[in-house]
Amino acid sequence: MQDYPLTERLPNFAPDFLKKVGLIATDMDGTITRHGRFTPQLLQTLEALKTANIPVVITTGRSAGWVQGLVNYLPVQGAIAENGGLFYAHGNAAPEWLSEIPDRHNHRPALGQMFARLQAEYPHLQESTDNRFRLTDWTFDLGGLSAVDLQRLGDRCQQEGWGFTYSTVQCHIRPLAQNKGQGLLAVLQHYFPQYPPHLVVTVGDSPNDQELFQDFPNGVGVANLQPYLDRLTYRPAYLTLGEEIDGFCQLAIALIQARSGS
Repeated sequence: MQDYPLTERLPNFAPDFLKKVGLIATDMDGTITRHGRFTPQLLQTLEALKTANIPVVITTGRSAGWVQGLVNYLPVQGAIAENGGLFYAHGNAAPEWLSEIPDRHNHRPALGQMFARLQAEYPHLQESTDNRFRLTDWTFDLGGLSAVDLQRLGDRCQQEGWGFTYSTVQCHIRPLAQNKGQGLLAVLQHYFPQYPPHLVVTVGDSPNDQELFQDFPNGVGVANLQPYLDRLTYRPAYLTLGEEIDGFCQLAIALIQARSGS
């Protein structure tokens, strides 16, 4: 695979832009974690961003049940769960539904039927452990699936009227219009109308983050996104030098320093 054709790598953002950034919308697993875990470095960085009055919204593929607890423990403004399906504002127990699902009662059973059809073609597919805590999508483990397999699974879902995506963690069957980018646009309109897309920095590390780069011109991929770039329709404007939380911290430091004028 050819190297990503970028000349600019963080922290070489244009200084004028850095001063104007209003909000960070970031993926979680593989972007603000290290080897799947939160670190003291993350908490210190989020606190520093809060002190600098730079709000953070998490945009994750994790389940509603998982995100509902998480959003009240981290110093963030809120979190989008299930790749754009739901939004939990900090301090609110009930989510806002971002995905338009006319028949919520039968939605999950229909997702289960789609998974069963995929499983008939790929018998080794296993439902993810967090799948039972989901409201808008259906997840199964990524293990043992090649890039060709993933493409075929996506095509199969689309033929049946479903969307499909995957991360470094799991695969998702979802409503066609449901993705992180659309979910974030809805959250910005409702909760943060003062921040249009060009004043938002989006951050991610895997294919299910690509819609965060579609309508947001200042997308950032942490360095571990590099192996997936040839699979993406929408690519970030920048790549960090560091991987995972180290890359996120490079971005945070650049933003904080620009805000303080140092």
